[in-house]
Amino acid sequence: MLPNLMTLGAICAGLTSVRFAFDGNAGLSMSLIVLAAVLDGLDGTVARLLKSESEIGAELDSLADFVNFGVAPGLLLYLWALQSGRSAGWIAVLIFAICCAMRLARYNVMSRKEPGKKQMYFSGVPAPGGALLVLMPLVLARVLPEIFQPVLHTFAGIWLVLVGMMMISTIPTPSPKLLKVSRDKAAYVMVASVGLIAAFFTYPWPVVLAVELGYLAILARFALRRKHLIPEEN
Repeated sequence: MLPNLMTLGAICAGLTSVRFAFDGNAGLSMSLIVLAAVLDGLDGTVARLLKSESEIGAELDSLADFVNFGVAPGLLLYLWALQSGRSAGWIAVLIFAICCAMRLARYNVMSRKEPGKKQMYFSGVPAPGGALLVLMPLVLARVLPEIFQPVLHTFAGIWLVLVGMMMISTIPTPSPKLLKVSRDKAAYVMVASVGLIAAFFTYPWPVVLAVELGYLAILARFALRRKHLIPEEN
């Protein structure tokens, strides 16, 4: 029950993010999407540790990902920056949501073809990563308002579409399974994690921007090494 409860908690976070987006509280809405991403990363790990993986849990996780990372971020950007564009802004939201659904469907099919296989690399940006990246216009407008406010509406719409394209692309992206921490370095990693969490609550916008830029740098590095990482058919 515990992994499924965590997945349901992530759905509640994603839907509540939409509520606060309608209320005009973009900061809290973004934080709830981040919380949903954290819960999404933990539920699978908990299921494996407790040996309680199930088909129901896998399907529930996929549905939660679409709500939390395909619907909530797009609605947040639309209500925050794209309403003035009306149809054009809404088209960008639809494209992003459809790309997220296609990305999740492809992942589910590949998982069923090779059940039990540990995927060290994903094909395309995963849904949580796409949700994090697509919030960049909101973050940039808070960190660098003088530069990005004048071009905010255009940038947000184009960025939605670009991130959607990255999700359905075949760019290899790293899986969390690549992260291995040796026993002698575990204490340092724990301290760094606590420091990152504390920094997020103290300076949320610069921290999220730094994480997004770091993730983009990782994606660029993996894209350049594409032929050495995964076969072309993936």
